[in-house]
Amino acid sequence: MTAVTAGTAAEATMETTAEGFEAAFDAAVAADERIEPRDWMPEAYRASLVRQIAQHAHSEIIGMQPEANWISRAPSLRRKAILMAKVQDEAGHGLYLYSAAETLGTGREELLDKLHTGRQKYSSIFNYPTLTWADVGAIGWLVDGAAITNQVPLCRCSYGPYARAMVRICKEESFHQRQGYELLLALSNGTPAQHEMAQDAVNRWWWPSLMMFGPPDDESAHSAQSMAWKIKRHSNDELRQRFVDICVPQAEALGLALPDPDLRWNEERGRHDFGAIDWAEFREVLKGNGPCNEQRITQRRRAHEEGAWVRDAAAAYATKRRAGSVPAEDGVRMMEATA
Repeated sequence: MTAVTAGTAAEATMETTAEGFEAAFDAAVAADERIEPRDWMPEAYRASLVRQIAQHAHSEIIGMQPEANWISRAPSLRRKAILMAKVQDEAGHGLYLYSAAETLGTGREELLDKLHTGRQKYSSIFNYPTLTWADVGAIGWLVDGAAITNQVPLCRCSYGPYARAMVRICKEESFHQRQGYELLLALSNGTPAQHEMAQDAVNRWWWPSLMMFGPPDDESAHSAQSMAWKIKRHSNDELRQRFVDICVPQAEALGLALPDPDLRWNEERGRHDFGAIDWAEFREVLKGNGPCNEQRITQRRRAHEEGAWVRDAAAAYATKRRAGSVPAEDGVRMMEATA
């Protein structure tokens, strides 16, 4: 009888403690305070963050491929240097985000394994091909522009490491967007063939860019809860509308037309109306049936396998450093020898 009573009391204490932790978490979120890695958080909140941050990190890494395809074919040394710097930035963004996910107790290798086996997704936009040099400009203006629209509010995300990573990422993405805009402006004001190439790229990237914000709010499985936890600050449809309103005057300045016959200013709403998005195409790409799904993930797996020696060398060096058997200045020589 005593044991039963003691057990019941312990359970009641644990339940009360859990309720207290949850109340403190809810209060912190409501007060716009940051949740940090060692703070108590609901497991559903942790899982939601891991899902979102992992998808974001995977998108940065996979997103290197469409533009890296044009580094060797850039039309000038200046353009080549700009594109190389941008692709390098994207790699860094992926590393920041994987590090943020690791603060939630999920290892990088686990996340990469889920990416390589199709158990985690990346942005559908990166499953479209870059057919011409103008596509590099369209990606910078539209894709990076959509990313900025979506990601700037994440600088105020309730989870501290994610919010802080986004500050630097958004600053660099702003440069990428400007680079894409400037590239398209040069083409649009160039020869008739260059203008046509720029217009063709915008025609092909406009609708996939609108899909980047995710499905409509009434079909989004995670949006409402993410907003309640202040992981996200705005709904998918709200961000998509904001992006359209930003792009319309920019397209006019570029001298390019957005490929939507239903696009027009709505005086009553004070926003632009735009045509229906082909969500069937979006779902097919997510299922793996996009133009470049197989190519992208195959290249990612190959790069991971070919880079195994670098990871092994770094791990061996770190182990020897901890054991005190390798001086710090010998690190570079050891890596070269392992290569």
